[in-house]
Amino acid sequence: MQNAAKPFPRVLTIAGSDSGGGAGIQADLKTFGALGAYGASVITAVTAQNTLGVQAIHTVPPETVRAQCESVLSDIRIDAVKIGMLPDCETIRTIAAALRRHPVPFVVLDPVLIATSGDRLALENTVETLFAELVPLADLLTPNLAELAALVGNSPPQDEKEMLHQGANLLGRGAKAVLLKGGHWSGDTARDWLVRQNAEAQCFINSRISTRNTHGTGCTLSAAIAALYPHRKQLPLAVAAAKSYLHGALDAGSRWQLGRGAGPVAHFWRTVR
Repeated sequence: MQNAAKPFPRVLTIAGSDSGGGAGIQADLKTFGALGAYGASVITAVTAQNTLGVQAIHTVPPETVRAQCESVLSDIRIDAVKIGMLPDCETIRTIAAALRRHPVPFVVLDPVLIATSGDRLALENTVETLFAELVPLADLLTPNLAELAALVGNSPPQDEKEMLHQGANLLGRGAKAVLLKGGHWSGDTARDWLVRQNAEAQCFINSRISTRNTHGTGCTLSAAIAALYPHRKQLPLAVAAAKSYLHGALDAGSRWQLGRGAGPVAHFWRTVR
């Protein structure tokens, strides 16, 4: 008689492709693999990107996004979903419809918002659609400071108090939980806050690592939470474990030189000797 297969999380990333491999789909799949999860993917956009920046973006047609979602979700039991780059309103609606057809136990929304036309109105329409369609389906939002400001219609917070105020604003608009990332503040430590409906805010503190190789840290953290939650089952435990993993990846990656700009973190730091 064969032994039963060891259970492992099956995690889907819905995001953009980064040709440089440091963020987006590529970072998510590396993170899933490093943390013992099986990764599947739905690509929402293809970018020409390296350590110096983004040179071009091609949005994947919504019907192709829908087909990818249907192909994966109708066949593979998915334990968690991480959602990243959202290029337009139709893509948001397409993803939300797929998740309503195929409910998933845990959804992390890392809202990489793109105003494809370059104007403010396009971004505002995207945010409105996000709140109407995807925020109600998400168990956790993980915006960076610029994304946080865009979501609440304000300028980026200038201190931790203002960041927490904007996080409370998101809870007031229906978010179940928000991870507020304070890594950009000055000081020897990086303080992140997890704010949730009907719960005390929790602070996560790590020592600050001096490195320019921070490309894809937001993608990596949200992907790590998605990969770890199916086993941890409690959001604070998954966040703490994900932050510990990212801290090690930042530390190991600080000694890299990949390209001429901001390099990625070392996703497989636990296995490299």
